Amino acid sequence: MRFLAVVGFLAILAAIGAGVYFLGGFFNVGATRQDPAFVSSAIIYVRQASIGRHAVDQPPMNLEDPATIQAGAKAFSQRGCVNCHGGPGAMWAKFSEGLNPGPPDLKEVVNGLEARELFWVVKNGIGMTGMPSFGAIGVPDQEIWSIAAFLKKLPSVSEQDYKTWTTAAP
Repeated sequence: MRFLAVVGFLAILAAIGAGVYFLGGFFNVGATRQDPAFVSSAIIYVRQASIGRHAVDQPPMNLEDPATIQAGAKAFSQRGCVNCHGGPGAMWAKFSEGLNPGPPDLKEVVNGLEARELFWVVKNGIGMTGMPSFGAIGVPDQEIWSIAAFLKKLPSVSEQDYKTWTTAAP
């Protein structure tokens, strides 16, 4: 019984210490500092688990349709996604270098994600990363699905195709 009392007392001290550290302003929230490795790992795990649990919608259209993919490329460009993530032949905007965590190079991550997960991320955003919710600003689901379709094809899209698709007349 005495052991449990000591453990409880230590837990209370740890909670008070954490409260003072975080609520007292000692934790640096600046984007210039890097998170410790265990924090980065934990955040990645939590993000992946959350997306996997919440991404349940299924595409209402054929995501292999070239017109859908091209519409997604155009939306990706017009909605500003290219500013943070770049695109075939398009550089990221300089300000994206100041984001922490930095935006991923989507060509490197989309193969590991399902279209429903890409749709969910674009629609809902990811808190504390700079990734906004496009659903919250009224972007229609059909447009978000077209972006997901484009992203699934992104690793194989040529610079010329991307340029043609994003500068084509409406």
